[in-house]
Amino acid sequence: MHRDPPEPPTGGDIVVVRVGDLRLAEHPEVLLTRALGSCVGLTMWDPATKIAAMAHIMLPEADEPRTRCSPSRFASSAVPLMVERLAEQGCPRRRLRVKLAGGAAMFKAESGIERIGARNAAEVKAQLGRLGMTLESEDTGGMHARTIELRLDTGVLLVRSYVYGMREI
Repeated sequence: MHRDPPEPPTGGDIVVVRVGDLRLAEHPEVLLTRALGSCVGLTMWDPATKIAAMAHIMLPEADEPRTRCSPSRFASSAVPLMVERLAEQGCPRRRLRVKLAGGAAMFKAESGIERIGARNAAEVKAQLGRLGMTLESEDTGGMHARTIELRLDTGVLLVRSYVYGMREI
């Protein structure tokens, strides 16, 4: 059966955030990332400017301090980088509303990799704490993947999963 692709929910362009990426957008754009398993999707939204950032974070921190990978892949560097980039756009840290999703236990290995989702979420929270920021809401854990979409007009984060359909946080 053929289905037409859905229209952007708020009439704006959809800005897709790929694995290990960090993107900024401004209303009427919509930020979207798919297939958050053990990865976490972190969003920061400024209600005054309607500018936001989303990161699709893969790992808590880089194995080596001078890794050649993008800093947005790692919670330890993505969180401060998001705050910095938003500040450059006139979005001060004190106004940012922060939400988090993902961090599922997707692997059943004995090596400890089964905890990577929880470790990702914990490192994001630790970085937020170091910056004096609070997490407004989250949808983390479990054993299921999620897709998230941030509406920049309202700051609502839509979380979709096969377990519970769609939620707003």
